[in-house]
Amino acid sequence: MAQKVIVETVDDLDGTVITDGTGGTVQFSLQGKSYEIDLSDENTSQLQSLLEPYIEKARQTGAIRRPSTPTAKSASKLQDIREWARANGHNVSERGRIAKTVQDAYASANG
Repeated sequence: MAQKVIVETVDDLDGTVITDGTGGTVQFSLQGKSYEIDLSDENTSQLQSLLEPYIEKARQTGAIRRPSTPTAKSASKLQDIREWARANGHNVSERGRIAKTVQDAYASANG
């Protein structure tokens, strides 16, 4: 029996499903604490509009380091690589790391 796992990213504010290209994770810091929230494009724009007067008056400091956890988009990309690898005779597991040689072969075949 085969199983298919589907990962959906949901807007943390209103609960709508975020499809590719319609939102993503927004990172920000306040009072020394870093936060991230998944938002649709519309809610991202609203947040930016609310913060704009403060950002205009603020001093920019060092960049916020991005987390190393994979995003839904990268999980989707990894699933594409796995499907391509199996169809092209490569042995890959359902989960875990994909060998660099397989990733390189996928990149070469798919530009």
